[in-house]
Amino acid sequence: MLVFAHSRHHPWSSISPTIHLLGACKTSHDLNKLHARLITTGLIKNPDLTTRIVLAFASTSASASSRRPFLAEFARCVFHEHHVSSSGEVEDPFLWNVVIKSHSHGVDPRKALFLLCLMLENGVPVDKFSFSLALKACSRLGFVKEGTQVHGFLIKTGTWSDLFLQNCLIGLYIKCGCLGFARQVFDRMPQRDSVSYNSMIDGYLKCGLVESAGELFDLMPREKRNLITWNSMIGGYAQRADGVNVAAKLFDEMPEKDLISWNSMIGGYVKHGRIEDAKGLFDVMPRRDVVTWAIMIDGYGKLGLVHEAKTMFDQMPHRDVVAYNSMMSGYVQNRYHMEALEVFNHMEKESHLKPDETSLVIVLSAIAQLGRLSKAIDMHLYVVEKQFPLSGKLGVALIDMYSKCGSIQHAMGVFEGIESKSIDHWNAMIGGLAVHGLGESAFDMLLQIERRSIKPDHITFVGVLNACSHSGLVKEGLLCFELMRRKHKIEPRLQHYGCMVDILARSGSIELAKNLIEGMPIEPNDVIWRTFLTACSHHKEFETGELVAKHLILQGGYNPSSYVLLSNMYASNGMWKDVRRVRTMMKEKNIEKIPGCSWIELDGRVHEFLCR
Repeated sequence: MLVFAHSRHHPWSSISPTIHLLGACKTSHDLNKLHARLITTGLIKNPDLTTRIVLAFASTSASASSRRPFLAEFARCVFHEHHVSSSGEVEDPFLWNVVIKSHSHGVDPRKALFLLCLMLENGVPVDKFSFSLALKACSRLGFVKEGTQVHGFLIKTGTWSDLFLQNCLIGLYIKCGCLGFARQVFDRMPQRDSVSYNSMIDGYLKCGLVESAGELFDLMPREKRNLITWNSMIGGYAQRADGVNVAAKLFDEMPEKDLISWNSMIGGYVKHGRIEDAKGLFDVMPRRDVVTWAIMIDGYGKLGLVHEAKTMFDQMPHRDVVAYNSMMSGYVQNRYHMEALEVFNHMEKESHLKPDETSLVIVLSAIAQLGRLSKAIDMHLYVVEKQFPLSGKLGVALIDMYSKCGSIQHAMGVFEGIESKSIDHWNAMIGGLAVHGLGESAFDMLLQIERRSIKPDHITFVGVLNACSHSGLVKEGLLCFELMRRKHKIEPRLQHYGCMVDILARSGSIELAKNLIEGMPIEPNDVIWRTFLTACSHHKEFETGELVAKHLILQGGYNPSSYVLLSNMYASNGMWKDVRRVRTMMKEKNIEKIPGCSWIELDGRVHEFLCR
C-alpha cells in the first residue's frame, strides 16, 4: 500500500488516483496513513477532492453489512470538517442529503435527524429529499413523535402538498402502527398514486384488517391497480379460511399474473388444507420456481401425505435449501425420522448445498425423537465445526435434543456454554430437567431467572410446574403458580392449571384439585379431567373417579383412555361385571386402546417396542 501510495504514476495533486487509493484501503490503519499524507500535502483542502470523497464513500459503505465501515466514517468526517460551514455561506443540499442517507439507511438513523437540524441551523436549503430521508430514519426507529414534528414542519413550510412526501408520511405512520394517522394523511391528499393506495392497503393487511383493505381496493381507480396491489389483496385474503374463495376470484380477475400471484394463491390453498385445488393451479402454472415446489411439498407433508411430498420432491428440476427443509420437516411431522436424516445427508454430501440453521433445527428434532445419543453427539460436533451460533433456535434445539436422548449432562454443557442466553434457552433447560425428574434443579433455575432479572414467559412456568409435578414438589409448585400470577402478571392457561391439578392430585389432595378445577375461569378440557381421573384411580377415590370417567365418556366418547381408566378402577374394586360392560362399550364403538411405544438403541440400531 505504501509503495503504491508513493508511486510516480499517481501524483498527489491528482484527484482520481487518490480516490482509487482510498477505495483500495483494506483496514482503518491503511486509511489513516493516506489521510495523514493528504493533510501533509494539503490536498485535503481541495473542495473537489472532499466532495468526491463524500460522494464515493459516504453512502456506498454505510450499511450495517459493510465490511469497511471505516470508509463511510472517514467520508462523514471529511464532510463535517470541510463542508459544514459556519461562515453563513449557503451550500447545495445535495451533499448533505448524501450524508443524511448514509445514516438514515445505515447503522445509526438517529444521526440523520441530527444532520437535518444542523442543515436548518446552518441555513442550508432543505429540499424534499432531505425530509424524505428524515422520515425514513423516523420510520426505522419507530419515532412517531419526531415524525409528527417533521410532518408539522412540512405543513408550515408549505411542502406538505408534495405527493412523494405525503407517501413518505403514510409509510412512516404505517410502520409505527399509527393506521389512523396514515389514513388521515391519505384522505387529505388532493392526488394519490399507486404508491399511496398500495401503502395503505398493505398497512391494513399487516394489521389483519382485510375488510378495510378490501374496501380501499374497491375504491381504488382500476388504472392505478398494479401487480403489487393485486398480489397484496390475494395474499391478505388467502391467509383467512373465509377469504380463500375471494382470493381465488381476484386471482381470476387479474389482468396479468406473476410468480408471486401464483405462489400466493397456491400457498393460501395449502394453508387451509385444500391441496387438490393447490395441485390444480400448480399443474397449469406457466412457470414454477423453487418456492412453488416447496409450498406444495410442505402442504403434502402437513396433511400426512408423505409419499406424495417425496414424489414431488424427486420431480423438482432444481432444489434449494428451502425445498430440502420442507421435505425434512414433512418427514419429521409424520414420524419418518430416519428418512429425514437421509434427506439431510443427501443435501450435505451430494447436492453441494450448505444446510442453514433451519435445516439443523429440523435434524436435531428428528434425532431427539429417535433418542439416538451417538447421533446427537455427531450432529453437535458438526454444528461446532461449521461454526453455527447457538444464541438462537439452534442452541435451544441442541439442549432439547440432548435432554430427549437421555443425557441431561450434555444438555447442561450446551446451556452453560451459551453466553447470550434468551428465555428460550432457559425454558429448554427447565423442560429437560422436568423430563428427567429433576424438579429441584428446575425450580432452582426459576430462582436464577428471578435473580438475573430475566423476564420469564408462560412456557417457563409450564416447565417448572411440570417438573414440580414429576418430582412431587407441592410447596414449590404452589409458590411457582403464585409467582406467575402475582409478580409476573401472567394469566394461567390450561397447561398451567393442568400441571397444578396434577401436582395436587398426585400428592393425594383430591379435594383441593377438584376445587381448583371447579374454580377455573376457563373451561377445563378433557386432559385436565383425565389427569384428575388418573389420580382418583391411584388414590382409591372410587366414587369421585367414577363420576369423572362417566362425564368424560359422555363429553368425548371416543378417547380410549377414559374407558381404560374406568375399567381399571372397576377391576381394582373387583367389579368384574362393570369391567365387562365398559369393554363391551369399547368394542361396540370400535374404540381400541392406544398401544404404548418405546425405543432402545443397541449397537447403533434403534429398536421399537409396542405394548398393547
